[in-house]
Amino acid sequence: MTKKIIIAITGASGAVYAKHLFDFLYKRGAELHLIITENAEIILKDETRIGKNYFKKKNVSIYENSNFNVRIASGSFRFDGMVVIPASMGTLGRIANGYSNNLISRVADVALKERRKLIIVPRETPLNDIHINNMLTLSRAGAVILPASPAFYHKPKSIDDIAKFIVSRVLNQLGIENDLIQPYKEKT
Repeated sequence: MTKKIIIAITGASGAVYAKHLFDFLYKRGAELHLIITENAEIILKDETRIGKNYFKKKNVSIYENSNFNVRIASGSFRFDGMVVIPASMGTLGRIANGYSNNLISRVADVALKERRKLIIVPRETPLNDIHINNMLTLSRAGAVILPASPAFYHKPKSIDDIAKFIVSRVLNQLGIENDLIQPYKEKT
């Protein structure tokens, strides 16, 4: 069964996470639905040297963040999960407070109300009380808050290795097997 995954890319730093998630899911044949904000397009080019055209492939639908008249904005559209990666604090705040003024916040609202998997990968530091309270609100509403806080026990040798750690955690939350990093092993 093909997984239907919505990937929302915001203008926060960390576009490399979204690229690796997209690449993994695309290679595994997932039906992908992408929402890329205008600021995310700028960050993608700056941080990864790829543009929106990189994502234009078979079985990939790309939506304008300003367009609510699309099927993914409806509760009747069945999907297996939505990942906001990276998530800006502005987007996180809008979702936490039910302020659906764009497609990302609307689809996240749908995920919450329909009890579908919503994973938010915030990429901000340090955090203020508002950020923390918004994350708590989302967690209590059923979202998974998965900060872009990589571990180093897998001995990363590159930025891509660091990004794959976070993407592996996202995939685990989606229930998708992966071998992006080796699981932690006890030292004997």
